Parts: sequence; structure tokens; C-alpha cells
Amino acid sequence: MPVRLKVDENLPSQLAGLLTELGHDAVTVADQGWLGIADRDLWPGVQAEGRWLVTADKEFADLRRYPPGSHAGVLLLRLAEQSRVDYLRLVETAVASLDLDNLAGAIVVVTDRGVRIRRAQTQR
Repeated sequence: MPVRLKVDENLPSQLAGLLTELGHDAVTVADQGWLGIADRDLWPGVQAEGRWLVTADKEFADLRRYPPGSHAGVLLLRLAEQSRVDYLRLVETAVASLDLDNLAGAIVVVTDRGVRIRRAQTQR
């Protein structure tokens, strides 16, 4: 089942195309003219659409501000070398190995060393 995703402006816009090729419904913040808006304004818009936020902004992994189970999901990408090619590779590998549909509401942190998944207590 396709997962609805919104790619943040701090990531290459090509990620939306790759995620779409992988069978998901992905759009970018730029697609909606949301470039430059504050995180506090971006977050409610993304959640109103029922979309996961795909971002490199580690603030969205703050469990106190964005508790797992209170949102559609966060896919946080963390790379030491931040290039378009590296992000595309990381997303392709991660999405192929993760069942995002069954991780709804989770905070998923993906690095080149592995994946951490934080779910709501009731999701375990």
C-alpha cells in the first residue's frame, strides 16, 4: 500500500520522484509553495494531509515535541556526507527494507550505519 510522504526543503527534491517510483505518494514542500515556512507552521500542514515528513532536520526526532503515535510518521535521514547521490542511495536502501505502512506514527531515523525506530508504547 502506498504511503503518503512530504519531502522537506532540506533534502534533494529528486527524493520525491524516487519515492514515487518505489510506489509511494510523495510530494515536496516546494511543490506546494511552502518553501521557507517555519517548522511550527510546516508540521500542522503536513499532518493535516496525513503525510509522513521526510527530513534531515533532527529536531523532528524530538520525542517530547513529536511523540510517536501522535502523527503520521517522521523519516529522518542523517548522513555524514550530505550529497544528492548519498541521500538518494540512503532512501532507496531504507525504503526497500522498511515497511512504512506498518510503521505509521513512528519516528524512523536512517543513517548509513543503520535504522532506529521509535514507536508509541501501544504500537509494540
